[in-house]
Amino acid sequence: MAYSEFDLADVASKFDVAVNDHPDLFAGVAGAPLSPPVAGLLRLYFPLAIANGTEKARSELLIAPVLADAREQLGRRVSLFSGWDFVVDRAKGLNGVCDYVLCRSPQQEFITAPVAVVVEAKNENIKGGLGQCAAEMVAARLFNERAGTGADSVFGCVTSGNVWRFLRLAGTDLHIDQKEYYLTTHPDAIVGILLHILRGPAAAGKAA
Repeated sequence: MAYSEFDLADVASKFDVAVNDHPDLFAGVAGAPLSPPVAGLLRLYFPLAIANGTEKARSELLIAPVLADAREQLGRRVSLFSGWDFVVDRAKGLNGVCDYVLCRSPQQEFITAPVAVVVEAKNENIKGGLGQCAAEMVAARLFNERAGTGADSVFGCVTSGNVWRFLRLAGTDLHIDQKEYYLTTHPDAIVGILLHILRGPAAAGKAA
């Protein structure tokens, strides 16, 4: 079994995770604009990504620029990994390739704790990607615990490129934000949440 084979029911039963809907997981988090260069690129990229209609196009033209911009806005003090194999516990099925992994460390040579994960929704099905994202978050929690940072919450996101939905795993409680943010209409909210998460537990804890 790999991350992509999990659904939410699997994660709940196999890892004793309590799934909770949250009406507004990041209420009060301030928005932050995309940098002007990336905002300009996305105006060019968005219609191209939609015209292509493929996951690869959405990943390269929409998701990656937003994540890279968040990293840049934080002075490259965080790292961004795309398409990396994240093997934490094969026996439990916690293995496979993650679409994106974000770490609170500036080095780009290997994944370090603590981590956050971003899953690209397959066929633009946000709900269908929640199980994969939750499984990767459980793996990230275990990874962090082994590194001695188990007190941190783990954050995740499922996105189609345009639609972004965020999750938080605190202990065995998985909170799924019921709000969906659209890159076309809420870019500041998306970037603000990403920055909030990546700045660390002192900031991210306030959103609970």
